Amino acid sequence: MESVFGELPPDGLASSVSGSCENNKPHLSSRSTGESSFELTHTGNSGEAQMVDVSPKESSQRNATAVCKVILGKKVFDLVLANQMAKGDVLTVAKIAGITAAKQTSNLIPLCHNIGLTHVQVDLRLNHEDFSVTIEGEAASMGKTGVEMEAMTAVSVAGLTVYDMCKAASKDITITDIRLKHKSGGKSGDYSWGQ
Repeated sequence: MESVFGELPPDGLASSVSGSCENNKPHLSSRSTGESSFELTHTGNSGEAQMVDVSPKESSQRNATAVCKVILGKKVFDLVLANQMAKGDVLTVAKIAGITAAKQTSNLIPLCHNIGLTHVQVDLRLNHEDFSVTIEGEAASMGKTGVEMEAMTAVSVAGLTVYDMCKAASKDITITDIRLKHKSGGKSGDYSWGQ
């Protein structure tokens, strides 16, 4: 394997290019970033995809919040605000779609664990300033792996649902800024966007 995600890595996996690895076998090593280092947890020693074994981990309370924005434009925004879209109540359908998606994350993202969610919440807020919808999704569980992907899947599918419900009125709708806002629990501890 000569590349990962379209780029030659700074070390390892370039065996057929540089000939530096023993027996021309691919090799992965952690990249160092200052005092801490990281590893790609969903790849094996030779770069193949693998599901992480979480059995040795301790169970803990896991929480995550993700956000995204759907830019509608004034015409579509006004239709959504007045609940006049032909397909029905855009915000309610998107909310239900986001909750459903969070519960189906392991069926959509191949290496995600099937986890027991204890809470999922999806909120949609109309923004008059830029004719958009802000979507925020929360997921929680008591378990051995985090719920970041469940929260991000919730907002992503809710955003796609807004698009689907509104596409007859405009194809210029943009789904943007999908990101993890906050997470807590687990070995890596707390994270907040921008901090």
